[in-house]
Amino acid sequence: MKSGVIGAELPKTMKAVVAYGQGEYKLELNYPTPECGPDDIIIKTEGCGVCAGDLKCYHGAAKFWGDESQPSWVRPPFIPGHEFLGHIVQMGENVKGYELGQRITADQIVPCGKCKFCKSGRYWMCQPHATFGFQKENNGGMAEYVRYPKTAVISHVPEDMPLEKALLIEPYGCSKHCVDRAQITNDDVVVIAGAGTLGLGMITYARMKNPALLIVLDMVDNRLKKAKEFGADIVMNPGKEDVVQKVLDLTEGYGCDIYIEATGHPSSVQQGLNMVRKLGRFVEFSVFSQPATIDWSIIGDSKELDVLGSHLSPYCYPFVIKNIANGNLKTDGVVSRTFPIEEWDKAFEYATGKYGDFKVAILF
Repeated sequence: MKSGVIGAELPKTMKAVVAYGQGEYKLELNYPTPECGPDDIIIKTEGCGVCAGDLKCYHGAAKFWGDESQPSWVRPPFIPGHEFLGHIVQMGENVKGYELGQRITADQIVPCGKCKFCKSGRYWMCQPHATFGFQKENNGGMAEYVRYPKTAVISHVPEDMPLEKALLIEPYGCSKHCVDRAQITNDDVVVIAGAGTLGLGMITYARMKNPALLIVLDMVDNRLKKAKEFGADIVMNPGKEDVVQKVLDLTEGYGCDIYIEATGHPSSVQQGLNMVRKLGRFVEFSVFSQPATIDWSIIGDSKELDVLGSHLSPYCYPFVIKNIANGNLKTDGVVSRTFPIEEWDKAFEYATGKYGDFKVAILF
């Protein structure tokens, strides 16, 4: 172990899932363990959730690997996974405010601290935009050990928080930021399209805002059932009924005040634009695997809408950790299946939701 590093001697190699290219992911049994620099923290990973973004990256979405109109964002070989946490096993000599053995997690973004966004406190839009789990310089949580660099935005996790709840800190942080962007009041009719893990996080947090009516849409009935458990007033399946007309009927023909798009399917964009009222608010959250084509005149000339985006989870972890711990944010049954790292490919398959799962995680 290098001088100036505090903690136990770590093995030279570790188990890790490594992405070498589109669809070229491999379990490495002897991948180099990250080295601890003077400003770094090394954690022993407890578990890592599998995100829809991980799946879209694995399958080669242009958002990650680039196409004729955009450059590649990922930098292989990298270790995927950004929904992870663990205990500190090594620290550099310059690290202050942490102790060996503490349970911690971090925002997905690894801000540079130098660009105009970081300097103005808007670190989640950091211009270089390094993130855990997509670039080789900041490997993710599908490995036995992970390095947190100096600029990582770290939060403490209560030791007594069950792992299946703690694994929801990152996705629920993203959910909170999205709902905050929507600026919900108790006069609003709110529609959330998508009741996967992130949608459920939005539902349970939006319920705390006490909207006049909280409507949830999803094509999968067991997700709608969970949405009701988490606070939805009304649930609808767009595959079985005309949800646009039903929302219009519920609002005297005006439409919903706020529409949150959390499905990642292009049809949900058009659905939302048709459903939201004039002068309403449309919040886009999802990562798409294909372009969404819409008539932009709806946004301007027809309805004069506020269209907002939502990215990552700035300043959200402390609230989420506190309210998962006290039960205000519902989590029961969301992490529905776990796998050892040796079965990572099976975890990815189940994470598609094809077997009815919400959140799937890899445990160590």
